[in-house]
Amino acid sequence: MIFSRKKGIIIGARKGQAFLATVLLIGGIVVAAGILLAALVFSYIDSGYGLRASYVAEAMASAGAEDALLQLARNGSFSNPSGYTVAMGVYTATVTVNQNIPSQGLITILSAATVLFRTREVTAVVAEDPSTNQVTLISWQETQ
Repeated sequence: MIFSRKKGIIIGARKGQAFLATVLLIGGIVVAAGILLAALVFSYIDSGYGLRASYVAEAMASAGAEDALLQLARNGSFSNPSGYTVAMGVYTATVTVNQNIPSQGLITILSAATVLFRTREVTAVVAEDPSTNQVTLISWQETQ
């Protein structure tokens, strides 16, 4: 190190200041790259689980609607406007069955299931022949 009498500073200290600034700059870039990489990995993992959760929710909603169709095949006057649950493992679907909606002689089934904040719904409209108690599916609609 060299001490200059005129300026009263140590000339060798400037090299240390430049080195510190370089280390901080490179360290900041490495930390930013690490955060970006972690965010990408999290996004990739979350999208995979989200897609699986969406498929499971859709399957559960379909299972609930099919259960309501089975209930109607057994008992044509079956109605449950307040809703009942269909459980399969740890997942559940909430099913409502409304008679004479949207019109006389039609039955509307609404089944909804939520898995990991992914909600899927199935709406089915069926007609029942009162003389034979035969249930005929008119429409089946899956929504998000």
